[in-house]
Amino acid sequence: MKSEMMSNMKTPPPPPPVAKKKEEKGPHYEFMGPIGTFLLIFFLPFTVYYVNMACRRNKCSILEVPSFPRNFVTAFFDVEAALIFFGWLAFQALLAVLPIGSLVEGQPLKYGGRLKYRCNGFFALVVSLAGLAVAIYLKLPVTKVVDKFFKLLTVATIFSFTLSKCLYISSRFISTKKLAPGGNTGNIIYDFFMGRELNPRIGPLDLKFFCELRPGLIGWVLLDWLMVYKAYQDTGAFPPNLVLVSVFQTLYVADALWFEEAILTTIDIIYEGFGFILCFGDLVWVPFLYTLQARFLLESGFTLPWYCLAPITVLNLIGFMIFRLSNSQKNLFRKNPKHPAFSGLETVATPSGRKLLASGWWGLCRKPNYLGDIIMATAWSLTTGFGHIFPYLYPLFLLTLLIHRERRDNEMCAAKYGASWDRYCQRVKYRIFPYIY
Repeated sequence: MKSEMMSNMKTPPPPPPVAKKKEEKGPHYEFMGPIGTFLLIFFLPFTVYYVNMACRRNKCSILEVPSFPRNFVTAFFDVEAALIFFGWLAFQALLAVLPIGSLVEGQPLKYGGRLKYRCNGFFALVVSLAGLAVAIYLKLPVTKVVDKFFKLLTVATIFSFTLSKCLYISSRFISTKKLAPGGNTGNIIYDFFMGRELNPRIGPLDLKFFCELRPGLIGWVLLDWLMVYKAYQDTGAFPPNLVLVSVFQTLYVADALWFEEAILTTIDIIYEGFGFILCFGDLVWVPFLYTLQARFLLESGFTLPWYCLAPITVLNLIGFMIFRLSNSQKNLFRKNPKHPAFSGLETVATPSGRKLLASGWWGLCRKPNYLGDIIMATAWSLTTGFGHIFPYLYPLFLLTLLIHRERRDNEMCAAKYGASWDRYCQRVKYRIFPYIY
């Protein structure tokens, strides 16, 4: 009966369609979110200390827990080490702001305009190496830096925490337009780790750009050569393995600083905030962990004959060639896709009008520069032989880092280019290792 009454009633017109609101998504977390980043804040410093303490003179075993000194403060900190560290930072900052080298515009900012960057990193490297040579000629006690390795490590670690905290606090007082999209989630721990402000600056000094390329990278090279000189003082000879790995790593850093402008198009500069992960990575992880092969060779006195070092040199040069040529091809294509060098190469068009290079080095795999990087890192570790796993931590870490970055970049490109990225992936099937991965 009720149904009949309802059917006889005049049916009112349907309401106008209401646009569905997009479902609000929560923040996108990396590194397993706040819990993962909280653990990494402690795990990363522990790793640097543990590895360096476990790989000492006459022993370098991952299974043997290193013994900690009773007086931690005396063993791992002194004022002189702090003065050396901050003097080094000030020296590199001074070189960075000198009106020498080109003044380059960065990528367009989301709130408009472009920032300018002084690119004179190669000049800073040459001046630093020349300064070291003069200090050695004058017989100054420069190897004190090697003797105070752990004390310098402690100062750098404390400073990286302090700088990260200051950056987080200062980011609370700037426009939201200047914040990094990945470090503005509202979670204090996660944002502290990832970094909230995209381009923090003190006057003309861009802190993220400066720390990415100057004190850590150049410090890495100088530590290498100080260890070479220390070995000479101890033995009266230059260990060929130690000299060779120092040459390899100097070439790598010199290349990065010669092509310094290229970093302005990387994810770190364009997308990442400047927080703990970059502060600690630039100022601690790079100079105090990437020197592990040199420290091992200094401490152990391990050597290899020339017929072993020769193929290692060839392997490093192959990796460097792949790394440099692929990066140069990418940078030229970004600047001028219509350059005659690309006339016979295959590209994939995107809706935005941008083209994706799918031939040449970038038809070999999606990240040929990563492939070259990993080959070089492997060559560095091969100079230490096969008796210990610790000197191979760098290529293992680099492999993990670059796989993570490639996956992350793949997600971003898939969201940005859609079907065009799918076509590109069908054309370039392998991610990093051709016919393997």
